[in-house]
Amino acid sequence: MEIKLGKQLFDLDFHPWSNVVATGDISGKLFLYRYAAESQQPQRLLEVNAHKKKSCRMLRFVNEGRAIITGSEDRSILAMDVETGTAIARLKNSHRAPISRVVNLTESTIASGDDEGCIKVWDIQYRSCCNSFNVHEDVISDMTFASDSMKLIGTSGDGTLSVCNLRSNKVQTRSEFSGDELLSIVMMKNGRKVICGTQTGALLLYSWGFFKDYSDRFVGLSTKSDLSTNSVNALLKLDEDRVITGSGNGKISLVGILPNRIIQPIAEHPDPVEHLAISHDRKFLGGISHDEKLRLWDLDELLQGTGNTAKNNSAVSRSDSDGMEVDNSIPKPSKGTKRKNAGKGLSNSNTFFADL
Repeated sequence: MEIKLGKQLFDLDFHPWSNVVATGDISGKLFLYRYAAESQQPQRLLEVNAHKKKSCRMLRFVNEGRAIITGSEDRSILAMDVETGTAIARLKNSHRAPISRVVNLTESTIASGDDEGCIKVWDIQYRSCCNSFNVHEDVISDMTFASDSMKLIGTSGDGTLSVCNLRSNKVQTRSEFSGDELLSIVMMKNGRKVICGTQTGALLLYSWGFFKDYSDRFVGLSTKSDLSTNSVNALLKLDEDRVITGSGNGKISLVGILPNRIIQPIAEHPDPVEHLAISHDRKFLGGISHDEKLRLWDLDELLQGTGNTAKNNSAVSRSDSDGMEVDNSIPKPSKGTKRKNAGKGLSNSNTFFADL
């Protein structure tokens, strides 16, 4: 099924327990739709002008789906009630640069990244900044969170990967320059592998605890059959062995990890894929592109012929007591730019949320 919005879309997220999907567009509007397998046209539940005249770049459901967080080009973070569409709080000037990424950490914390490489952690309950890590020199393209070890892993357009330890409030390590822009990230193999998508279409595999350099490189998606780019803009874990990739040529593929192989293409957008998400019951795959449409596919139908349907395995990250080796130093950026201060530690006094 398709939802035509009329403007370029930037992100999407599924509600954690209800058949509701949210998306935001370039004009700053936030949309919520209710979908059903038997219905061809989803029902619009909500349309909110969340960020006036500035793009609504990122969004995530929080607080068990009762609220939604949005991040914008205007550098603000908005918390909104899902039922009423009313603003709960707005975090103005949360970053020095436009917000590029928002991810959930715990029930009460989120992380945000911006266009200049800064990552911040926010306490939703107390509406304050807990940590600030100025670790990259280019846009924060993606982040993922290892909850067992409380480590936030980020990728950047500067071609490096960083690991921020939220227990010690320090940047634990930063990779060497990979030779490519890192655009997307996902954890696989029960947390033992971190997979990064790149601008040239290669998948870089990092082993947990050894983040200085990637251990494997899969280039099966980077073979160009036309003039379009094959950049891997989106990665979505299906299970511990398979990942769904969204590429700059519009193709959505199912890829096996270790052994690395393209299992098969499963869907396609006419324009570059920007983001992918799976519904709470794992029945629908959602995707957005540059064509101003939100698409929802039946996941079981997409996976027919791949050997089996989606496994409902959750990622389990390795804990600090695993005995794994970790990098102890943070290399200087390979692009010749001096690294900024790594982490500023806890700063509960930095309260920016203002009730509306």
